[in-house]
Amino acid sequence: MSTSNTLAEGSVNLSLDAKGIATISFFHPSHNSLPGALLQELAETIRAAGTDPAIKVIILKSEGERTFCAGASFDELMAIETKEQGLAFFSGFAKVINACRTSPRMILGRVQGKAIGGGVGVAASTDYCFATKHAAVKLSELALGIGPFVVGPAVERKIGLAAFSQLSLDAAEFQSAEWAKERGLYAEVFDNAGEMDAALHAFATRLAGYSPEALTAMKRVFWQGTEHWDQLLVERAGISGTLVLSDFTREFIKSFKAK
Repeated sequence: MSTSNTLAEGSVNLSLDAKGIATISFFHPSHNSLPGALLQELAETIRAAGTDPAIKVIILKSEGERTFCAGASFDELMAIETKEQGLAFFSGFAKVINACRTSPRMILGRVQGKAIGGGVGVAASTDYCFATKHAAVKLSELALGIGPFVVGPAVERKIGLAAFSQLSLDAAEFQSAEWAKERGLYAEVFDNAGEMDAALHAFATRLAGYSPEALTAMKRVFWQGTEHWDQLLVERAGISGTLVLSDFTREFIKSFKAK
């Protein structure tokens, strides 16, 4: 089974194999950045997959070779003119994170390349994450005049407060995939995508053979203590939605796009 939703720019696809392994992939021509419509579609696809009895395990990935996800769409950030619009945009990341968190299915991440900002949050929202050595991470939000407020709880949950603080404050620098593995964001790091995919699919196949009820119960245990995130992440989205209107952020994005 395969479904596809092609948006004005970008797409979200879902395929399902005979073993019950669903693969959800997203794509955007600008380094897999995530505009609002794509975030909405991705969240809805993850939620729908979690309620399909034919699906036992979900793999979450992006298309392309070198960038997993570049985070927020700068074009949409520039178009935000009110706090309400800002809240709506950043709530898109909240919806994706909460869709992963509340899905009764285990979600395996496939990170083939760099993850920036919201992309780090997406990777952190998976239950078990595979990566290549090219999958460096950076939380660049502070350099933009905002901050990793929405993705922060998901990232901190995976790597701890000290590492999250380092990643947040060192907003101009990438940390290596090995750094991310040592701190728990990635479970395994491979030299290339071929090796990663072989290990990923072997692992997914093993999980698909386990008791669905046991996996769902384990997922609840893994995410225990995050039940308030439905409200928390929206509140965090409001902080980012306000800060994105600042002169600092406007000037930064203009200068970045002019390069």
